[in-house]
Amino acid sequence: MSETRDPRPRRRRLLRAVVGLLVLLAVIGYFAVQRDSNGGGGAPFCVASADPVGEDETSATYEMSPEQAANAATIAAVGVAKGLPDRAVTIALATAMQESALRNLDHGDRDSLGLFQQRPSMGWGTPAQITDPVYSAGIFYDHLVDVPGYSRLPLTVAAQKVQRSGFPQAYAKHEPDATVLTAAFAGGGTLNCGGPVPAGPGDPERVKADLTRIFGKDGTHTISPQGGQAGRNTGGGQVAPEPEVTLVEKKNGGEEATRRSRAMAHWAVANSKAMGISRVSYGRHGWVAGTNRGRWQDKGGAGSKDAAHYAGPGEVRIFMAR
Repeated sequence: MSETRDPRPRRRRLLRAVVGLLVLLAVIGYFAVQRDSNGGGGAPFCVASADPVGEDETSATYEMSPEQAANAATIAAVGVAKGLPDRAVTIALATAMQESALRNLDHGDRDSLGLFQQRPSMGWGTPAQITDPVYSAGIFYDHLVDVPGYSRLPLTVAAQKVQRSGFPQAYAKHEPDATVLTAAFAGGGTLNCGGPVPAGPGDPERVKADLTRIFGKDGTHTISPQGGQAGRNTGGGQVAPEPEVTLVEKKNGGEEATRRSRAMAHWAVANSKAMGISRVSYGRHGWVAGTNRGRWQDKGGAGSKDAAHYAGPGEVRIFMAR
């Protein structure tokens, strides 16, 4: 004799599935709205693009948190500061993407640490050095350039000769995204970072010190903190100066100086949340925290109301929040 089954459990499972799907869609919709808000509010995020202004929807892109963007910008900036080609930067970024997902880890396999999971016991440096992104990127590049013909090798081979990983083929899957990051930080691409404006004031001396530490005194730029050239009305007709760091390409710096300027500008955008940077201006474009969905914008003419913030030829201007 056949037994009639109760259809209620099936209905309950279907109902739970529908409710779960609705909750998931609501969460996705919430974050989409947050990201697309005109004021740039919501969860901070950064998008690297191979496109010069980052608005070509067909261009390859890579999305990151501000922490990941800051680390990627530092890795790229160190490579640029050393005068290394884009291929070296791509190899370094792909390696860090595999080893740490561009996070400065305080743990790893055995005694591995940092962005590249370097090991103190294997002579890479002290734990403090290895967890310093500038140091760890620098020593990675130092080992990379010792590999004969590294720029002509497959990325997995070049990275493996430095890292000695147990999974060397894993680096390959990151090459397309690392190429986009290289274009954004060291080439003709761009980095857009959205999210809230900095919560606290920035320190121009700290920004100057970090830039000097990364790029050194190479003779292609002058770096100086300054204030008073640009500001905002604080009431009563007075304008308070905004703390600022200005970097100026020296004459006859050529393409290398321009490459460094682009790296400096995008490094500042990537580090804006952590370092209290409110706006960056370079070339024909300017970036302002918390506006235009984090995108760089064309600057107006000399007579526009924001002209005091624009960079001149060969300048990068970095303004601090107050």
